[in-house]
Amino acid sequence: MAQTSSRSDIYTRITDKIVADLEQGGRPWLRPWSVEHTAGKITRPLRHSGIPYNGINVIMLWSAAVAKGYSCPHWLTFKQALELGGNVRRGETGELVVYADSIKRTEIDAHGEECEREIPFLKGYTVFNAEQCEGLPAQYTARADAPVLSAAQRLGSADRFFAATGADIRHGGTRAYYAEGADFVQMPPFETFRDAESYAATLAHELTHWTKHDKRLARDMGRVKWSDEGYAREELVAELGSAFLCADLSITPEPREDHAAYIATWLKVLKDDKRFVFSAASHAQRATDYLHSLQRQDFRSPAERAAA
Repeated sequence: MAQTSSRSDIYTRITDKIVADLEQGGRPWLRPWSVEHTAGKITRPLRHSGIPYNGINVIMLWSAAVAKGYSCPHWLTFKQALELGGNVRRGETGELVVYADSIKRTEIDAHGEECEREIPFLKGYTVFNAEQCEGLPAQYTARADAPVLSAAQRLGSADRFFAATGADIRHGGTRAYYAEGADFVQMPPFETFRDAESYAATLAHELTHWTKHDKRLARDMGRVKWSDEGYAREELVAELGSAFLCADLSITPEPREDHAAYIATWLKVLKDDKRFVFSAASHAQRATDYLHSLQRQDFRSPAERAAA
């Protein structure tokens, strides 16, 4: 009972934070700038080990970095800071991140036989940004003097990444969308976008939709008609997937003006279902992982791999 209550409290705390951001007109998954600690590259939040966070934790830590002005992507627990020879400064407040897993328990079924039941659990713990600490090794605090990769190199990597998915990407018209029945992505001509980064960010969004097809991830968010609640749910998955993918490719997410209309629906969904944003982030992470799995080899050039 206590475990269920604790889990519910975590869902509520995180969802309420995202709702507050949306009500103020912000989208906590959009971070349109690079960070000086990562040589000019846009990145996901990083654990003390350098491994990126996934899913809902990306959104929460991006949101915290925006609210508190952190430019460093590294996050550590109190204990990890001590193990690295540093410490969290007195009076600093940490951020909640979560860990989802399951345990197996042997039980007796209705026939009196032993059976194993898998029980999922969600655990929350606190992390601090490296900028809230002192005495950490230089790798957590050093600022890079200049970007490692130019914008042209980053966008070239994104082009190769998109091509390697094998998706049917067509150009023409004035709308960007995924046609599920015919299974293709439609993009306006490249020349009509403000810049190459806007084009790449929009394509990342549409390719997240592309992963929902039955022959890929078979994702069904309950859409019945255009612009209904199920449609808005899928759009949230695509927004999050695009943000994750843009961070992986070091390009800036594109805030789609036509998606502003979904904010009211997202607020209703999130207030009615405290677990939905976790589900949406999980689907977005699976979509991003799927697109990465289609890369037949490292999509960067040898020079880019050496510079990274």
